Amino acid sequence: MALAVITGGSRGLGFETARALHAVGHTIVLVAKDPVRLAESAAALGCENRAVDLADIDAAREVFTEILTTFGTPEILVLAHAVMSEKMSKTLRTTNEEWRRVMATNLDSVFTAINILGAAMAEARNGRIIVYSACLGRMSGPGNTGGLAPYRISKAGVNALVRNLAHETNHGTRGLLVDAVCPNHTRTDMGGPDAPLSVEEGADTAVWLATRSFNPESDKTGFLWEERQIIDW
Repeated sequence: MALAVITGGSRGLGFETARALHAVGHTIVLVAKDPVRLAESAAALGCENRAVDLADIDAAREVFTEILTTFGTPEILVLAHAVMSEKMSKTLRTTNEEWRRVMATNLDSVFTAINILGAAMAEARNGRIIVYSACLGRMSGPGNTGGLAPYRISKAGVNALVRNLAHETNHGTRGLLVDAVCPNHTRTDMGGPDAPLSVEEGADTAVWLATRSFNPESDKTGFLWEERQIIDW
């Protein structure tokens, strides 16, 4: 089966995505920041893991390069790591430190992972990249009312990165699929215990995108998905 590299894999949506892919026989490598929690999660799945602070893009680049060297080119790359902005981080109130903290984790490291692992997947002409985005990163639709500026803008950047890469790789005709996912309000550490969706429900679309059959003449890639449907962003 396929090799899947999953960031944010020690908990929440990342771990649930890994668990679901592992259950159907895929080989998993988890990547996350907390080495203790990561080791526990990897042990639960019996899989490999690499600990790194993805906000440090130089360290992230080293780890992704090492993964490529050690395990080979993945067929599946799921980027599920993210941090939320401070509650009062409106555009005119956000500090340099808060802006860089969020952008480095939510957007810069996504570029780094795709730049290293995605490049190898594109060369192999065989791969699926799924990035957990957010409906708060949409440029239209509900919830587009400002506030949480670094988080919203970082996720809008993720959506743009996905769209741009899909154009560059000819929308799946060259064997590489790339998509963003809005998991909606899910019961994770970020979403809180009162969120309406379970982690299984939140991860469903990402798992589906990682495993769906794809016909480039009729199916689509390069979009933001919610509940297995394309939504405007």
